Amino acid sequence: MSKLKIALVSINQPSLDSASRLVDYLEDYEVTIYGKKDLEHSLNNFKTYEKIDTVLEDGWKKYDAIICILAMGIVVRKIAPLLESKATDPAIIVMSMDLTKIIPLLSGHIGGANELSEIIASRLPNCMNFVSTATDQTNTFAFDMFAKKNSFEIENLKCLAKISNSLLNKKEVEVKTYEGIFETIPNKTNLKRVDESSNELCVNITPFSDENLTLKPKVYLGIGCNRGTSFKDIEEAFFWFLKKYALKKEQIENIASFEAKADEKGLLEFAQKYSFDIKFYNEKEINSLEKEFSPSQATKFFGLKGVAEPSSILISKYKELIIKKEVIFKKITIAAAV
Repeated sequence: MSKLKIALVSINQPSLDSASRLVDYLEDYEVTIYGKKDLEHSLNNFKTYEKIDTVLEDGWKKYDAIICILAMGIVVRKIAPLLESKATDPAIIVMSMDLTKIIPLLSGHIGGANELSEIIASRLPNCMNFVSTATDQTNTFAFDMFAKKNSFEIENLKCLAKISNSLLNKKEVEVKTYEGIFETIPNKTNLKRVDESSNELCVNITPFSDENLTLKPKVYLGIGCNRGTSFKDIEEAFFWFLKKYALKKEQIENIASFEAKADEKGLLEFAQKYSFDIKFYNEKEINSLEKEFSPSQATKFFGLKGVAEPSSILISKYKELIIKKEVIFKKITIAAAV
C-alpha cells in the first residue's frame, strides 16, 4: 500500500518551527513541508511559496491530506473556492502552533481527516483532537466510514445526510442488503435489514444501483465451461452477463472455477487479459458447502454440487450467492456472489 501523501503548510517562522517538530511524528507518511522563503530550517523535503492560494490549489489533487499550521479563518477562506465534493476533496486539518490542538476541518470520513487527526493526537504529547462530526461525537454508525473501510463504491452520496440525521434522531433506517453483509455492521442500533425498501430512509448495500444511498460491494464470479471453450466465447459470455445484470467490469474483484478447469486455455487467457487472479477449488472444497445449488452437469461428470455457483461463493468475501448461474451458449456457466 502506498504511503499517504501529506502537505504541511506553514506561514511564518513560528509555524514552520512547529511543522519541523510535527514531521518527526509522521515518519510513516510521505510529507512535504511548505513555507515562505528566507525562513530558517533544516528540512529536506521543503518547498517555498509566494501565495498560500497556490499551495492549496496545486495540492488539492496532489495530496491525500493538507495540514495547516495557521489561522483557521485563513484556511476556510482559501479552500472555499476549491470545494467540490465530500467524496473527492482531500482531508483538511488545522493545528495550533503549539501542537496541542488539532481540528479535522474537511472530509472527516471519506477523506480520512478524522482518522488522521486521531492518529496524530495519539502520538503528540498533550494534543487534543476536536472532532465536530456528529456521528463521531455520539458513536452513531456512519455508513460512509463503513463503505470506506470495506472498499465499497458509493453512489447517491447526497442522501447520506438524511440517513445520518435520522440515526442521530433515533429513527429507524432500513438496510437493503444480504445477511452476510448486515452481520458485519458493528452497530445495528435503529437499523433494520430488508430485502426491498419501503420508504426513503433506506441504504442499499448491494452491487446494484438504487435511488437511495448505495454502497456497492465487490462482486466475485464463478465460471464453468465445456472442454476447449475459446477465450472469445468466454469473453463474450462475461460481458453478456454484466450487461444483463447492470454490472460494470470494475465491480468484478475476481473469478473462480473447479480445479479440472485449471488448464483451460480460453479461461486462463481471459483471466490474464482482465487481470483476474483466478482461483481453482477442488471437489472437497466445493462439496463442503452446505447450500442448495442449481442442477448441474458437474454432478454427473465430476460428482460436484456445481461449479459456477459454489466457486463464486468460495472466492467471495461475504459468502452470499447473489445471482444464480446463467448458462450461456450452452457451454459456459456464470454465477455471482459477494
